[in-house]
Amino acid sequence: MASLPLSTDASPAADVLRLADIGFDAPRALLQRFGLVLVQVPDDAPIPGSYWGEPEAGIIGATVYARADTPVHSLLHEAGHLIVLSPERRAAVHTDATDSIPEEDAVCVLQGLLGDALPGVGRDRVWADMDTWGYTFRLGSARAYVEHDAESAWAWLRAHGLVDADGMLRFPV
Repeated sequence: MASLPLSTDASPAADVLRLADIGFDAPRALLQRFGLVLVQVPDDAPIPGSYWGEPEAGIIGATVYARADTPVHSLLHEAGHLIVLSPERRAAVHTDATDSIPEEDAVCVLQGLLGDALPGVGRDRVWADMDTWGYTFRLGSARAYVEHDAESAWAWLRAHGLVDADGMLRFPV
């Protein structure tokens, strides 16, 4: 099971990949494939729908909000929450997507898979950044969780048609 960060480190010293490093075009195109909209928030503005507070991404309905200083892993995590929801549930989301532990665990796996779909990012970077940011897992790292402790999350993703039998991300048709 995954645990989300108890606090976040928004300081420049936090060595995580941010949207300023990769731009908004590729993440925007990725989210569009799932029927989501990515809105770039001005650097000095609050991020609407941010559960953890700035610079974490925010979600309202089918829209993900982020700034240039938003960590890529945060954008992918919050987008993952919307991706796993039915259109009806997605429409009702404002800031907090779920209280379901199985769904949360599935999103932690999904965000790495989404990282693979972004040029220059990949799951390894997403998992490393999750560790740096303060996510905690029973086996000590995001990678260990996904590879050795996330059987139920993988099953959840398969049951909801988000990954195939080989664990590859499935995009909507």
